[in-house]
Amino acid sequence: MMMDSTRILEFLKGKSILITGSTGFLAKIFVEKLLRVQPEVKRLFLLIRAADAISAAQQRLQNEILDKDLFRILKEKHGDGFPAFAASKLCPVAGDITYPNLGIQDPDLQEKLCNEVEIVVNVAATTNFYDRYDVALSINVLGAKRVLEFARRCAKLEMLLHVSTAYVVGEQSGLILEKRFGMGETLRGGSDHYLDIEAEIELAETRKMELQADPNVTEAAQRQAMKELGLKRAKLFGWPNTYVFTKAMGEMVLGHLRPAELPLVILRPTIILSTLREPLPGWIEGTRTVDSLIIGYAKGKLSCLFGDLDLISDVVSGGSSLSFVMFIFGIGISSNRLSADVQIPGDMVVNAMAAAMAAHAGEGGEFIYHVGSSVRNPVAFSLIEQCGFRYFLENPRVTKSGKTRKTKRMPVFKNMFFFRAFMALRFKLPLELMHLVSLLSGGAIFASEYKKLNRIYKFGMHLVDLYQPYVFFKGRFDDKNLEGLRRSMAPRVDCEVNMFDFDPKHVDWELYFSTIHIPGVMKYSCK
Repeated sequence: MMMDSTRILEFLKGKSILITGSTGFLAKIFVEKLLRVQPEVKRLFLLIRAADAISAAQQRLQNEILDKDLFRILKEKHGDGFPAFAASKLCPVAGDITYPNLGIQDPDLQEKLCNEVEIVVNVAATTNFYDRYDVALSINVLGAKRVLEFARRCAKLEMLLHVSTAYVVGEQSGLILEKRFGMGETLRGGSDHYLDIEAEIELAETRKMELQADPNVTEAAQRQAMKELGLKRAKLFGWPNTYVFTKAMGEMVLGHLRPAELPLVILRPTIILSTLREPLPGWIEGTRTVDSLIIGYAKGKLSCLFGDLDLISDVVSGGSSLSFVMFIFGIGISSNRLSADVQIPGDMVVNAMAAAMAAHAGEGGEFIYHVGSSVRNPVAFSLIEQCGFRYFLENPRVTKSGKTRKTKRMPVFKNMFFFRAFMALRFKLPLELMHLVSLLSGGAIFASEYKKLNRIYKFGMHLVDLYQPYVFFKGRFDDKNLEGLRRSMAPRVDCEVNMFDFDPKHVDWELYFSTIHIPGVMKYSCK
């Protein structure tokens, strides 16, 4: 069946949708899009973590969602009537996916949701590569399970859309297909590596209780031990970090527990960057990893780049810890957090979400979609570097003292050997000299500074090892399923007027980075 924008709009009309992770970057774009293109949507229930229920949830809705510049177009459209319009469409729900019933305390509200909600969209997740194992399991695995359990209670439910990540595939190379995980499947292969998810949850809980019971273990040591446990278990089964490991388990749980009649769409975006067109070109929130490089470059805090600029680039959200350490070192990791394959503007991701909802509502089955650009419109990181260099040549930064900061190109290290040699000469050697002076002076000089900087150095090198698989990631995410969804949409004479365009071929990457994304980062993220 052909599906155009009109069909999607008709589908959204009168719908009640529950959205988790609603204060996050992607969910905000999704909420704004629905309100703008289909003002006759019935109700958007936004699950928001809040300490004292309704009032706190309402305050977060206002401060963290509606007050954002993202909603400027909607506010201009409705004028003085915007607050009333928003109140009639948006219902903040105090809750948390890490608790049964999504942490919703009010039984009447639970009943209301179960009677009204037709679509459940799960965007909530922890994207920290190096999170505590118990925390990552609670949100990315058990949280997904609880969302499904709640969805199954909804009498009018038409589908569940779960936002995952393309990197659940681990460190694969070549063409990576859009296929589901079987329950207990690992990336190691073979029966010796069956993944028992219940056992993993029990293991994490047992280890946490052991650490808490030991009076000699500090809270900081407990956190560190749980982080190390997650990384160890991830690598045991073939995943490079805790984030993608637990997201893969979340997919397995959903696929295994889904009733046959319930449509489940799993959307796997690769990189989510600033908006291309809607509602504001270049809108972004927070500091995503590639943006950390842009900001560091703009502030003159980068001395080199680490990675292969010729690889197809893929950069995803997050990476604040990495950014902090890299800024201290003056290093940019060119593929950074999740990089090496695809980038996709945020508005295209939400367009794909809306199209998938309309296409599969009421249609039993599990549908996997990669949302990215590595196959249809790849972009090398070298293009981003060139765009950044040209942008700052034309728009030089001025320091607080009023001096114009010189824009210059940086050396690039394409392999770990030369990078480690550079790190040893540039940072480790001076640190050891500092340590020697401290020892010769009886510890009176530089002792505390050495400990601080050495700790940062070790942590930074740990992060380099953690992100190394993505710096040289050589996989390409096949999007045949998504292409089929695109083809089901009636062709438009001018793709610019297609309000649900998610074809990466319509992105001119050089124009996007030069005139949209980099200016957007400087406006919204470089404070």
